[in-house]
Amino acid sequence: MALPRILIFMLIFALAACGSRKEETNLRRIKRTSNGPDEFSIIPGKPLQSPESYAALPAPTPGGGNITDQNPNADGVAALGGNPGALAETGIAPNEAGLVSYASRYGVTPGIRQTLAREDLKARQRHGKVNIFHIGPTDDYANAYKRQWLDAFAEERRLRRLGVATPSAPPEGQ
Repeated sequence: MALPRILIFMLIFALAACGSRKEETNLRRIKRTSNGPDEFSIIPGKPLQSPESYAALPAPTPGGGNITDQNPNADGVAALGGNPGALAETGIAPNEAGLVSYASRYGVTPGIRQTLAREDLKARQRHGKVNIFHIGPTDDYANAYKRQWLDAFAEERRLRRLGVATPSAPPEGQ
């Protein structure tokens, strides 16, 4: 009597293992499940009002912003006491110029963000094609990037062998 139950259980387990991931290479599985509207993407505009000076209005630009457009990020920063103007992408801030020049003292690779994005996409696609036999919940992010993890203790040992001071690490033997 126990043998048929075990066979049925093994058959169900084998069929469940045959499920596919449908060529998914994303590390996150949060998806829209319908073609309906996204209620969180609809933001009502600010109320219309007469400006103080019509000459101060910006020139209309197709596809550009409008003074009645909502900006939830800037509104949130202002509500928390921050400067909403700091959200604008204006390049390197004057108070960070020293940090940037120090960090780039040995040179800068042009287009590094695009290069890293291409390499990351390749790594995720390669991981998605190989990782099809995992049964049960897995941490796709950790599995995809496990080869790129740094071992802090091995690096500390390497630096100490080279004679480099590691003041933030505890002394050897502790």
